[in-house]
Amino acid sequence: MTKERFVLGLDFGSDSVRALIVNVDSGQEEAVGVAEYPRWKDGRYSDPAKNQFRQHPRDYIESMQLAIKQALSSFERGEEIIAIGIDTTGSTVCPVDEAGIPLALQDEFEDNPNAMFVLWKDHTAVKEADEINYAARNWGETDYTQYSGGIYSAEWFWAKILHLLRADEEIKEHAFSWVEHCDWLPALLTGNTDPVSMKRSRCAAGHKAMWHSDWGGLPSEEFLLKIDPLYKGLRSRFSTQTYTSATKAGDLTKEWADILGLKPGIPVAVGGIDAHVGAVGGGIKEKTLAKIIGTSTCDIMVVSPDILGKKLIKGICGQVNGSVLPGLIGLEAGQSAFGDVYAWFKDLLSWPYSNVLAGSESLDCKTKAKLQQILDRQLLVRLTMEAAKTAIEETGLIALDWLNGRRTPDANQNLKGAIIGLSLSTDAPKIFRALVEATAFGGKAIVDRLASEGVVIDQVIAMGGITQKNPFVMQVIADVLNMPIKVTASEQTCALGAAIFGTVAAGVYPSIAPAQEKMGSGFSQVFPPDQENVIKYQRLYREYLALGNNIEEHFTK
Repeated sequence: MTKERFVLGLDFGSDSVRALIVNVDSGQEEAVGVAEYPRWKDGRYSDPAKNQFRQHPRDYIESMQLAIKQALSSFERGEEIIAIGIDTTGSTVCPVDEAGIPLALQDEFEDNPNAMFVLWKDHTAVKEADEINYAARNWGETDYTQYSGGIYSAEWFWAKILHLLRADEEIKEHAFSWVEHCDWLPALLTGNTDPVSMKRSRCAAGHKAMWHSDWGGLPSEEFLLKIDPLYKGLRSRFSTQTYTSATKAGDLTKEWADILGLKPGIPVAVGGIDAHVGAVGGGIKEKTLAKIIGTSTCDIMVVSPDILGKKLIKGICGQVNGSVLPGLIGLEAGQSAFGDVYAWFKDLLSWPYSNVLAGSESLDCKTKAKLQQILDRQLLVRLTMEAAKTAIEETGLIALDWLNGRRTPDANQNLKGAIIGLSLSTDAPKIFRALVEATAFGGKAIVDRLASEGVVIDQVIAMGGITQKNPFVMQVIADVLNMPIKVTASEQTCALGAAIFGTVAAGVYPSIAPAQEKMGSGFSQVFPPDQENVIKYQRLYREYLALGNNIEEHFTK
């Protein structure tokens, strides 16, 4: 009898880490563990009013151990796991010392948000991103943003670094180098956190740090110094080489094997950004748009270098060879807020209950807690039910989804959301429907940009929590795009993609395609467009674009 083999996929999302154990040969998902980040959940170190979102490295370490322990508690065959794959959010950046230890793990920086991982959606570096873009267009030599859609974002690597170097003298003095979340975790588990020699992700470096083979790696020191002398010497503290996630980063150390309950010496794959890895878990191939839908969205495609040639796609988040599938150009686009738009509206409606109710003396604490729990669980569910009953033309509203700025097309984190058409008859379900439509319109703007640049889309696949839990949202997307939306069967496609990369890095499969064929989950349902709604949404989409133009003009005066 052939011995069964299993792989562990670790998916570090915005709120929690998922540990997925998958059968290498059948693709059967054997066990999953999920653990939230405790400090993040408590709201520590973040300040939404300042667009500051920071995560403590201890959250990642502790939650990883809990998630793996939870998965192994039902699987109980940790010694048969032969490899580990890892994905994380990105660009999620942290300052480290010469040994590659995050500064927040040192006593003097334990509670300093600037010493922690700067989450992808942190927008404190808007000014720095503007300066990078100005320098790239005006310094007279290579435009290092040309493979990043021509616009560098405040969500990305170099902008965040410069902002922290300027904002915190102690960080400037003690930060030897900087790491992406997806680079640091494999380095930690394999015992090589040296910032200079650790294997850096092609995915993260290419899409977020302007790495490209055309100029031998990262942007030149001369260019960086044109932006600010604070960059001096930093470029030399990174390896110029990058690796796809199909490459082995190293082997699991005995120390970490003992902690996690795994076998020492098993391969750990080079990390990748969650959306790109999730697209692989969802079954991405050429001419397929993979939509990873969660707090934000990432829209991923792959194109043959022979087809794309030297063409530069304007206004997207990068085109990088090997960032998704080795040998193909990975294209990234996305929306800075999707599920976060709905969460904002939920929080807005919940404010009286969270604040007025909390101070009421007429109810005991147990009753208050119970009421709050009911609201947390039911508010979005009921809003969805009522919004679905509302006719498209009945709301009279048009909304913009830019509540966290705009990622694609043409990144601009200075932009804001909007709702127009409000009247005294407007109720919460109508507003919610308008917000759902806005997030779908934002997705259509991405599809239209790709199409205008000659990128062919034959099918759309979708994955993420919203795709499994909210058929109303998925139907609106299908109607707005006028394309069927295929939803992946796996509820953990990012972790599944990480597991697939782990098997290739371990040499179980020679490439990603056969691993996808064996381990892919397929699709659980398809949402075909309703042609009657398609026609209605074509008109509303034109109004969405017009509103967006007006709002953008206002915020760029």
